[in-house]
Amino acid sequence: MPTDTAPLLSVISRSAPEATPPILSVEVKDHRYHPLQQTLAPCSLTLPKGQITSLIGPSGCGKSTFLKIAAGLITPSRGNVSNQAGKTAVLFQEHRLLPWKSLLNNISFGLKGQHLTKFQRMKRARTVAYAMGFTEDDWIKYPSELSGGMRQRGALARALAVEPDLLFLDEPFSALDIGRRRELYRLVLHQVEQEQCSVLMVTHDVTEALALSDRVLIMAPDPGHFVKEYEVPIPRQERTRRNLMELEAKLLADDRIASLFNMSNWETLI
Repeated sequence: MPTDTAPLLSVISRSAPEATPPILSVEVKDHRYHPLQQTLAPCSLTLPKGQITSLIGPSGCGKSTFLKIAAGLITPSRGNVSNQAGKTAVLFQEHRLLPWKSLLNNISFGLKGQHLTKFQRMKRARTVAYAMGFTEDDWIKYPSELSGGMRQRGALARALAVEPDLLFLDEPFSALDIGRRRELYRLVLHQVEQEQCSVLMVTHDVTEALALSDRVLIMAPDPGHFVKEYEVPIPRQERTRRNLMELEAKLLADDRIASLFNMSNWETLI
C-alpha cells in the first residue's frame, strides 16, 4: 500500500464529535393573551450551554413574554419549550424579595427545593451574601430597610445561590446606577465562566446587550418577531466603551434596526 494513503485512512477512521445539544430550545408558533390580538408571531431560539443571549427591541415588542415562555412561567398558545437545565433561576426588574423575611432568609429561600439541611442552606446564603458585598449587619435587615440597589443585589444573590445551569434575566439592571450595574455584570459573568451557566436576558439597552452577550436577537412588534441575529465579534474580555460604541454604530447603521429604537439620527442627543 502506498504510504501517502495512511493519512487518508486515519481521517476516515476518526469519528466525528457529537454536537452538544442546546440547554434550551424554544419554538413559538403563535401566542395570544386575547383571541383577536396576536402577541407573538412565529419565533424560535436555541441556547447553547455557557452562552449569553440577549433579546432587545422597543417596548411592547414581546421580549418579556418570550422570556416568560422560555422560562416556563407561561404556556405559548401554540409552540413548545425544551429545557435541559438541571437548575433554573429567574431574575426580574422588580426584586420580588419577600417583605417578611430578612435578607439572608430571602437569599436562602430558593434553596428549600434542594436536598440541603438548614445549616447547608444558610452557609451557602452567607457565602453568596459576602460575594455580593453585604455585611453581617445587612443580613438581618428586611427589604424595606435596604436601598433599591441592595434589594436588587439581594434578588441576584437569591438567584445565584441555587447555582443555576440556566439563568433568565428580565431587565434586572435597569433601575441601578452605572456603578452598581457594573458590579452585578461582573457577578453574572463570573457565574457564567465558573459554572458554564447559560443566560437568556431581556434588555432595552443596546450597549448593555453588546457588553454582556455572545449573541443579540432583535425583536420588532405587532406582533413580536425576530428581525435580526447579531453575533458579537469581540471577545468579552476585550470589550471597551470605545469598541462597544463602534459596534452599536454598526448595528444602528441598519435602517430597520435604527427605526425600531427611534434612532435614525442617533448621533444627536435631542
